[in-house]
Amino acid sequence: MTQQRTRQQYDEIAHYLRTAIREGYFQPGDELPSEAELTRKFTSSRGPVRQAMSTLRTEGLISSGRGRRTVVLDNVPTQSFDDIISFSQWCHNADIVPGQRTQWVTRRPAEKSLAASLRIPDGDPVVSVFRLRLMDDVPTMVERLNYPLEFGRHVLAFDTDSGSIYQELIDQGVDISRTSRTIDAIGANEDDAALLEVPVGTPLLRVRRRAFTGAGALIESSDDRYLPWKASFTMNSTRGNPSSMALTSTNLGDI
Repeated sequence: MTQQRTRQQYDEIAHYLRTAIREGYFQPGDELPSEAELTRKFTSSRGPVRQAMSTLRTEGLISSGRGRRTVVLDNVPTQSFDDIISFSQWCHNADIVPGQRTQWVTRRPAEKSLAASLRIPDGDPVVSVFRLRLMDDVPTMVERLNYPLEFGRHVLAFDTDSGSIYQELIDQGVDISRTSRTIDAIGANEDDAALLEVPVGTPLLRVRRRAFTGAGALIESSDDRYLPWKASFTMNSTRGNPSSMALTSTNLGDI
């Protein structure tokens, strides 16, 4: 079997399983077909089947198996905290069509809290973007993106309805080397509620993200607010290898 054919079969099997889980054919707790059943269904060797199953385990959709039948754990797409990846690429990896509806893009002076987050002086120019993100044309997340002008000038010249801002920055030579994320919950405000088509106060999964160059310069400070039934996040840990996750207190009035 050629490498190209193996890749095609892996993609086909992974797409079939993701779609079946997402559309409810396999529910959380259900057993998946065995390796042997999948090899027969797709006229495949065990290699592409095992590779597809491994990918879905990494995505948090199915259990590890290990001597027992693999079961569905969740039908909500999950994004790993261990990866530096754009929303668009995450959707593509999960066989979902990403979309965006830009509400506004503006250049403005940074207020005190934003300036502190971006490590720039108060009043320095920043570029801010307010967008609704979609998964298969369904409202999923509201994002508020903020960039120092050094990097934001690329955003001003980009059609933010056309796709991934992250990819555009990379294409323009910006070195997105690492990110930090803080995750909590927040009630939908009027803007969030209108865009996501939910009542004001609906709990949202919030991810506050900062991106850095390899030299440590801050590229972005952003606030993403997801419908919790549309997305989840995972973090992989190994015993004896402490993770970088930190637990902090929060103002319960924001939740």
